[in-house]
Amino acid sequence: MRAAKAQPGQRLSPLDPSSSEPIYRQIYWRFRHAITDGALRPGQRVPAVRALAKELGLARGTVDTAYSLLSAEGYFQSRGQAGTVVALGLKVRTTPAPVQPSDSSGSDISIRPKASILPFQMALPALDAFPRKIWAQLGARCVRTTRIHDMANPSVFGLDSLRSAIASYLQIARGITCLPRQVFVTSGYRTTLALVSHALLEPGDQVLIEDPGYPPTRQLLEHMHMQIAPVPVDHDGMRVAQGIDAWPHARAAVVTPAHQSPLSVALSLPRRLELLEWATRQQAWVIEDDYDGEYRYISRPLPALKSLDQDGRVLYTGTFSKVLFPGIRLSYLVVPAALVEPFEQASQTFLGGCPELTQAIVATFMSEGHFARHIQRMRKLYGERREAVAKGLKQALGDHISLDAQPGGMHLIMRLTQPQSDRALAERLLQAGLYAEALSDCCIATQSHSGLMLGFANIDSQASAEQLGKRVLALL
Repeated sequence: MRAAKAQPGQRLSPLDPSSSEPIYRQIYWRFRHAITDGALRPGQRVPAVRALAKELGLARGTVDTAYSLLSAEGYFQSRGQAGTVVALGLKVRTTPAPVQPSDSSGSDISIRPKASILPFQMALPALDAFPRKIWAQLGARCVRTTRIHDMANPSVFGLDSLRSAIASYLQIARGITCLPRQVFVTSGYRTTLALVSHALLEPGDQVLIEDPGYPPTRQLLEHMHMQIAPVPVDHDGMRVAQGIDAWPHARAAVVTPAHQSPLSVALSLPRRLELLEWATRQQAWVIEDDYDGEYRYISRPLPALKSLDQDGRVLYTGTFSKVLFPGIRLSYLVVPAALVEPFEQASQTFLGGCPELTQAIVATFMSEGHFARHIQRMRKLYGERREAVAKGLKQALGDHISLDAQPGGMHLIMRLTQPQSDRALAERLLQAGLYAEALSDCCIATQSHSGLMLGFANIDSQASAEQLGKRVLALL
């Protein structure tokens, strides 16, 4: 008796090789759903591993892994030469199991739950355009060349080859002159900011931050018992003079000068110089968060604030999450030469080190020129997608919205012409499977900003954006 080949996947979408869900897990869930929905009944034969692998164009081992998992959980039974059947006497739920578990408390602990990738998701680069084949090749090479001492505890400062690659890249691309020993590799922006706080600040210190600004900056500093000093932002970035006057005893400032987060405006040159002069005069520190400074579309990327620093007052932070992919969990910090020793001491206390295999892959990716080429391709692609998404949204939403004219970044700011709560609208969009962040959530003392932040990097066409815009329109 031959099983109907279409049955296992009848109600699910085709296998998606670009999905974060492994192929064998997609096959596993197809059969789970088919059994749950009654499309496959107890005792019914399922396709042979070899036959299904050939039909789907997959390696036999991929299908065999899925079948083994189903057998181990009691959904399949092997009958030798008679083939594999759905287990007899199987009692299943009347509703299908979710494709991706919402938490890890259930009985299926074979995979780590993953958050869905939603349209307009923020801080998400174009994962569909990432050179995964090159990355896989470099990863395989780094694995093959792993030596015994590479498997010991990683350096808390970062892998030497990656620190060197970062220093070389910053010299060329961002105008920052530094030695590899000034570069510290961390597991993310929060870790970086926490390290700076431990090394240079004391509880109760005043820290200037942008308002509106990046919420995790405020949250982390407050958690470390710093005094938050919000400074308004206008079309030229942080109002430095106003912040200095309002908070004369501030010990540090956290700024996003290339593309202010969230407004994406650039900190003007006069204000950059004013901020540096203040830091030198007050012996204060400036933490420059250059999270996506490479992505500017109306001109060449602006030089980093750090490149203007003559007195060693700026600490520069960057991340691979925006230019490569978020799952990599690697960031870096460049400190003035005079602070290398204090930061080495703080790192030994507060950092655990990042996996060296991942660092080795990134270092190779950079040293062989793939990193620079990837950024160049993404800058062009993002410029195109930014324009396409803006046109698609305007086509669908018309006079209901306006879009801020932003020189760069990876998100658009959409403002509503008819006043309503941006937080409530963001929640409605999320419930409808669309992502948005409320601009008002970024505000502290300044409450005049309202709108939605929409990531555009993963929207591949104007037509897609227009269809998504129509879904937004239905929720206004």
